[in-house]
Amino acid sequence: MNISVVIPLYNEQESLPELFSWIKRVMIENKLTFEVIFVDDGSTDGSWNTILDLSKDNSEVCGIKFRRNYGKSPALYCGFEKAKGDVVITMDADLQDSPDEIPELYRMIVDEGYDLVSGWKKKRHDPKLTKNLPSKLFNATARKVSGIKLHDFNCGLKAYRLDVVKNIEVYGEMHRYIPFLAKNAGFDKIGEKEVHHQARKFGKSKFGVDRFVHGYLDLLSLWFLSKFGVRPMHFFGVWGSIMFIIGLIMVVVVGAVKLKAIIMGYRAPLVTNSPYFYIAMLSMVLGTQFFVTGFLGELIARSSGERNKYQIQCTI
Repeated sequence: MNISVVIPLYNEQESLPELFSWIKRVMIENKLTFEVIFVDDGSTDGSWNTILDLSKDNSEVCGIKFRRNYGKSPALYCGFEKAKGDVVITMDADLQDSPDEIPELYRMIVDEGYDLVSGWKKKRHDPKLTKNLPSKLFNATARKVSGIKLHDFNCGLKAYRLDVVKNIEVYGEMHRYIPFLAKNAGFDKIGEKEVHHQARKFGKSKFGVDRFVHGYLDLLSLWFLSKFGVRPMHFFGVWGSIMFIIGLIMVVVVGAVKLKAIIMGYRAPLVTNSPYFYIAMLSMVLGTQFFVTGFLGELIARSSGERNKYQIQCTI
C-alpha cells in the first residue's frame, strides 16, 4: 500500500463525506493505493455513523472510535499503530487541509528521501489576534528549542515514512512537536512544504487559547526529556551537588567565624544570628532533595506502561 491517511476528528460529521470523496479522487488520479483511517475522538454529533456509512461502500475506509474525548495526540497514536502504508499522511477533518497536497508530499518522502515533511500554511485563514500572532511566537520558540527550522510545527498536514510513526510515541498533547519527537528518535531528515490553507467550511475550531499555554509547558517537558529523560541524575545531581556544596561552604564560614571569636577570647556571636546559617541550611536541604529526586527519576524514567492505553469502543 502506498499511503495511509490518518484523520483525527471530533464532531466533524458534515465535512467527512466531502473530505473522503476528495481524497479518493486525488488518489485515483495519481494511481496511488491507499487507506483512510478516521479516528473518532469521542464525537457526539453522529460522526461515527457517517464513518460507518462510508465504510460500507468503500473498502479503503478504516475507523477507530474512542469511548470519550482524549485529544488529538492519542488519536494520532492509535492511527499510527493501525497504519500500513509506506507513507503516512496526517490531516485535519475540517477541510482546511487540501488533499491535493498529498501526491507531492508522497513524492518528497519516496523520491527525495525525507523522513518527515511538514506543511507550512504561509497564508492562513484564521483570526490574526487569537491564532496567527500566538502561532508565530510559539513556532519561533519551538525552532529555538528544538533546532529544527520549520515555520509551522503545529500544521496538521504532514507526511511520514512508515518507520517514523512506528518508532515515536505521541502522548498527552505532544502532537505539536512530532518533528521534535522524530528528531530525538534519530529521524533527522525533516523537510517542509508550503501548503494551501482553506477557510473552515463547517462548524467551529475545537481549540481554545489555552492550547498555547499547554503548548509551552509541553515544549519545556519535551526539551527536558530529550536532554535528561534517560539520565535525570545528570540534571538533578549536578544542581543538587552545587547547592549542597554552596551550603556546606557557608556552614564552614559561619563555623570559622565562631571558632575565631572563641580563640581570640571575645564574645562569640550566636550562629543562629547569622543569615548565612539559614541560607546554608536551605541550600543543603534543597541540594539533598534534588539529589534524591535524581535517584527517583533514574528509577522511574520511561517506566510508565499505562501512558498510551485508551478505551476504544470499536474499530472497522
